[in-house]
Amino acid sequence: MSASATESLVRNLLAIDYDALPAAVVETARQVAVDGLACALAGSAERRGVGRLCIDYVREMGGAAQASVIGGGFKTSMQNAAYANGTMMHALLFDNSINPPMHPTSPSLPVILAIAEHRKLSGKRIVEALVAAIEAQIRVRTASTGLAVGRGWHTPGITGIFGAVTAAAKLLDLSVEQACMAFGLAGSRASGLAVNTGTMTKPSHPGHAARMGVECGVLARMGWTASADVFGAKGYFDTFMGGIAQLDALSAGFGTEPLRMLNSGVGFKAFPCNYFTHRLIDAALMLRAAHDIRAADIERVEIVFPDFEYVNRPQPASGPEGRFSAQYTTLLALIDGGVTLDSFTNERLAAPDVCALLPKVAFRVDKSIPFDKLTMHVVVSVWLKDGRMVSQRVDKLIGWPGKDGKPLNREQRVRKFRSCASRVASADVVNRMLELAEHIDELPDVAGLMSLARGAAA
Repeated sequence: MSASATESLVRNLLAIDYDALPAAVVETARQVAVDGLACALAGSAERRGVGRLCIDYVREMGGAAQASVIGGGFKTSMQNAAYANGTMMHALLFDNSINPPMHPTSPSLPVILAIAEHRKLSGKRIVEALVAAIEAQIRVRTASTGLAVGRGWHTPGITGIFGAVTAAAKLLDLSVEQACMAFGLAGSRASGLAVNTGTMTKPSHPGHAARMGVECGVLARMGWTASADVFGAKGYFDTFMGGIAQLDALSAGFGTEPLRMLNSGVGFKAFPCNYFTHRLIDAALMLRAAHDIRAADIERVEIVFPDFEYVNRPQPASGPEGRFSAQYTTLLALIDGGVTLDSFTNERLAAPDVCALLPKVAFRVDKSIPFDKLTMHVVVSVWLKDGRMVSQRVDKLIGWPGKDGKPLNREQRVRKFRSCASRVASADVVNRMLELAEHIDELPDVAGLMSLARGAAA
């Protein structure tokens, strides 16, 4: 009897072994770990929003002191730590991205850190689990041909949960049968509505996925049962996507083709906002530098973009919602000379210069531009009060690897880590965390790293 689609995927994921990983995969996994930790540290510093509430919530809920709450100064249960850290990792929309579009790290790395810390597992096990978790998400997302970007479901809660449960299955040493049960249970835990974009609920989607990944793994290890074929008939694809799926993508080429982490690429964000706004920011910064543009010089601005209304938000309701606004992010790049962690406050949104100029930023759809993260382009044009019109087209995506993008070098990635971590930690602590995280696979365990990350706020 042939294996089901779910069992085939599970067997392949459980077979991923650190010692067989190519050096390029290990290096990418190290960078993912560094970037994810940076984003969680910055997220924990958001004291008026998600960061403070997450820390306060899991402290109030209590739990055995098993795993660290990043920036919280205390430990709690693995599930609660995974929830808080996953939510804070995505809170500022600074976490990395892959193609097809989704955030693979915030649903999975918090699971890995929580279980590895509690079980005193090695850094090699961490990298192995992270690679498997990202592979699972890419494959499930690729198979999910009925899932439209930015519409209906939010991918970290829908596909991210399978990365979370993969990580748990690897680190809890589940058998194939147990892992299939964990996957079946995870299917019933998948959730996340895109309608919550711009609210505190959106970053909780990867947090919830991380928490459920731990729960599903632990319950399956204890003997909990579920459907053994969550990707089969009447399962995940039929329920969430009306049966529109490409099942063979779940396991095609496994073991004979490079891991999808390398093929799909991991994009490390230069700006803490929706990745589809980054070309616009890049174009605006080029225009500002080339023509010495300042707020007082601007008459009007036009954005030319593919047919993707998700980022067409001419008047964000809040600073955090500005992370998803093509108009707001472009304007800030033009008038501030950068888009940073401090760009998305209610105060900046309500500032006089923004209020005066934001209505003058037009969003024009050009349906001839392909809507594809890697092949699309954008154009930003600025009409100046002296009568000039200047324009800039950007094709390559900043932060994206390979020929399709403009990847961040190590210096840029380190600068991002320091910028995030320094919001809650001293320079000495930041340097030590970076040193440990950049060599995470060489660590006997993550107790020291998580102690620093946990105590950063204190």
